Amino acid sequence: MMLPVARLDALVDRLAMVEAELASGPDRATFVRLSREHADLQPVVDIVKAFRKTQDDLAGVKALIEDSTMDADMARIALEEKKELEERLQKLEGELRIALLPKDAADERDVILEVRAGTGGDEAALFAGDLFRMYERYAALQGWKVELISANEGAVGGYKEVIAAIRGRGVYARLKFESGVHRVQRVPDTEASGRIHTSAATVAVLPEAESVDVEINDADLRIDVFRASGAGGQHVNKTESAVRITHMPSGIVVAVQDERSQHRNKDRAMELLRTKLYDMERQKLDSARAAERKGMVGSGDRSQRIRTYNFPQGRVTDHRINLTLHKLDQVLEGAGLGEIIDALVAHHQAGLLAAQNDG
Repeated sequence: MMLPVARLDALVDRLAMVEAELASGPDRATFVRLSREHADLQPVVDIVKAFRKTQDDLAGVKALIEDSTMDADMARIALEEKKELEERLQKLEGELRIALLPKDAADERDVILEVRAGTGGDEAALFAGDLFRMYERYAALQGWKVELISANEGAVGGYKEVIAAIRGRGVYARLKFESGVHRVQRVPDTEASGRIHTSAATVAVLPEAESVDVEINDADLRIDVFRASGAGGQHVNKTESAVRITHMPSGIVVAVQDERSQHRNKDRAMELLRTKLYDMERQKLDSARAAERKGMVGSGDRSQRIRTYNFPQGRVTDHRINLTLHKLDQVLEGAGLGEIIDALVAHHQAGLLAAQNDG
């Protein structure tokens, strides 16, 4: 499939326009918007320019080779350069095709991360804690900020449920394939016979909604306040600062008790509700596009078993792309998770390219 020349020209022209507008001293809101667009365009235009320069260099070398007056040594050097330029051009073309793929509108958004213990009792809660710490470490490596929204701790550690906001550049683009059931196989500390137990935790990664995305009618809400409580039933404070909001049309319930301020907890609960409603609408659209997404990673189905963490063998297997890494410790430390995410992104892009070529 030929690269779209007109589209490449349009990208180069648009970057020049954005740079001119930024140089004109726009207001703060416009500056932020244009800066984001510039950050998106610059890497793509860099590839376009490198691709076109390589095309020109290759044409020049081919012209030299066709010159019958060239001596044998120069001809040999020109042929070697031609091979190098053809390989470079092929690599740049591949990078350019990926850069031009349609992007998920939510890719640049912050996310709400939810990790919940599944089957397995205390072991599942401990595993949910391991997963949450893995995402915290990965986020730190990316320079992202993790902000805890609510946590319900397990009896012996870990979490029955933990919800956090992760903020930074391109968070959803990197974490969106993490939604699903994560399974762990390991020997619990309390297991005297050394028998391996299997438990699970569910991860949901939701692109954070903005106020313009979802319209919420106050009449559709039931808001309850109650006393925030900690582990073992101890009251965190003696005032009714915790907030539970029920969105009656959808049945979605959110509760936040992390802050001492009732007003702050209500604001956070509304953010969480807005994100869940936005995600519900995205799920409907995804279902409608299910045929287009066939064979691609990342349906976002939280009931789908996506990965197994086997402690006795020190391995992690992602079942969607049949990838196994024998580096469990590095994955749980965050760095190894990046390798899995890279593979998932590459697989997803390959699916998009294949669908584009079929089209």
